[in-house]
Amino acid sequence: MINVETVKITFPLKKKFVVSKGSAEKKTNLLTILNNRYTGEASGSVHYGPDLDVISNDIKKGVELINEFKEITLKSLEQISAFNINPVSRSALLSMILNYLSGETRRYPWEILSIGAPVGVKSSITISLGEASKMIKDIYDSEFPIVKVKLGGKEDLKVIEALKDMTDIEVRVDANGAWSCEKAEEMIFHLANNGVYIIEQPTDVQYIKDWPALKGKFEQVELILDEGLNNLEDYHQYAEYTSGVNIKMEKCGGIINAIQIARAARNEKKKVMLGCMVESSVGIAQSLYMSSMADYWDLDGPLLIEDDIATGINYSMDTIEVDREIIGGPKLKRDVVEKYIKE
Repeated sequence: MINVETVKITFPLKKKFVVSKGSAEKKTNLLTILNNRYTGEASGSVHYGPDLDVISNDIKKGVELINEFKEITLKSLEQISAFNINPVSRSALLSMILNYLSGETRRYPWEILSIGAPVGVKSSITISLGEASKMIKDIYDSEFPIVKVKLGGKEDLKVIEALKDMTDIEVRVDANGAWSCEKAEEMIFHLANNGVYIIEQPTDVQYIKDWPALKGKFEQVELILDEGLNNLEDYHQYAEYTSGVNIKMEKCGGIINAIQIARAARNEKKKVMLGCMVESSVGIAQSLYMSSMADYWDLDGPLLIEDDIATGINYSMDTIEVDREIIGGPKLKRDVVEKYIKE
């Protein structure tokens, strides 16, 4: 019998977080804590959900299934990955059990999974959607060398036109599927002319077969699939139309499926980006464990909240380093957790 505590925690955000399909000033996630030490984090989408009750109920179902295991081994990760519960809950449970295996065997999580160590991770920072003047100022004022700009609003072109003067930073763009094909083709033309080549989800996934044509003459443009990528089957369905994929643990159900998608993409010479929700270092941990399999990292979740709740993952501007003491996963700051617990 394992002892799992589920804690509801609400993070105030440093700034209002706005994308084309939703906004938030705070974010409520669920922590799973095994034996008062090993953690996972369930972070649903502000727009897509699932809601907290669904996440909580599925975590309970998952814990009941885990309690039926005779022992917890590497095979347990595959079993949890196949649980018939929502992917956000699966991801939290996988993280918790992987951290447990790491702590109990005194091995790094990536060693358990036989993948490379996390080195050289350079994350972007997100600029939320808003009025063009504010977005332009936020981009100029950002100290980060890599920024991801959310587009999909009425003033997109004003923002794009300002990018031509920003030669000292790398700009990436995420439209979150907000553009029509006609609009996307226009925006991609202007983005490429201003030196922006990495563009996430220019249209809704239903128009993905049109993506190769949207690039026009700009072959260096990379159109990255995010919305619509939930599992390996999705990857195989859409891969031929994309330049790469943005893998998020909460969408694919955790690190086992994430590794499968990343390996398939790399085998087909597609780019791999690792993304995140608004979450703490606990939620980011799985992505850091498999960061050696990616080309791009968009793992700024802990930088969006007022105060991180765990230690073990260290941010220095765009550089993310995993502490040598990460065995067993991130360690909770109990005082911060208590401050943010939602009754």
